[in-house]
Amino acid sequence: MALVDIAGVTKRYGSLVVLDELSLQVAEHDITCLIGASGSGKSTLLRCINGLEAVDSGKIWFDGEAITGAGVDLDDLRQRIGIVFQSYNLFPHMTAAENVMLAPRHVLGATKKEAGELAHELLARVGLGDRAQSYPDRLSGGQQQRVAIARALAMEPKVLLLDEVTSALDPELVGEVLGLIGKLAEDGMTMIIATHEMAFARQVASKVCFLDSGRIHEEGTSDQVFRHPQSPRTRAFLQRILAAGRLGGAG
Repeated sequence: MALVDIAGVTKRYGSLVVLDELSLQVAEHDITCLIGASGSGKSTLLRCINGLEAVDSGKIWFDGEAITGAGVDLDDLRQRIGIVFQSYNLFPHMTAAENVMLAPRHVLGATKKEAGELAHELLARVGLGDRAQSYPDRLSGGQQQRVAIARALAMEPKVLLLDEVTSALDPELVGEVLGLIGKLAEDGMTMIIATHEMAFARQVASKVCFLDSGRIHEEGTSDQVFRHPQSPRTRAFLQRILAAGRLGGAG
């Protein structure tokens, strides 16, 4: 059974159809990368999975439970499905450790000692064990994004959604965040990743989905999608990416 099962989901903003009867299944431990041009529906899909956006039609199930429609406990849902955005959204008046501690203390009911121990463990995991007492303005963009990922992991989610988490970073800082995501993949974290980093998607994804106009036009392994695309729209997209030198050597 799929951990995340999306069936015929449509999302509109007025007359604009952002997701068009989209269906997707994600198994536990899958690394699913969503690729496509800006405006193709990648971010909206993640926001619908996390309950930040309501779907207009269709259904989403998580771990066998319907998470769309009336009566969904969104607070409970967001404990189990974490999301990290391209903007870090850290509280500037709190240290890195305090940012990570906040949700375990106020949502999970952890004691200050328990939350502190968890925060230091997670910051060490993301390579920031020595920056626990640093405030966000003393951290680089890449470090702030790693704190944001640690904060999401503090809720011990079963699925982590990553929405263009490197888009706001300077190019030299992208690698450290992608390296962390690669380690999470090796640890077995189930992730759905909207990304413009094609070489990264090709390296880590167990499944790649090409979105265009709110639909998945191609879905398969990274080798299938990047080396042997079947959809004319996928081929045209990858040709533009290849011409820009962003495909990491894919032929």
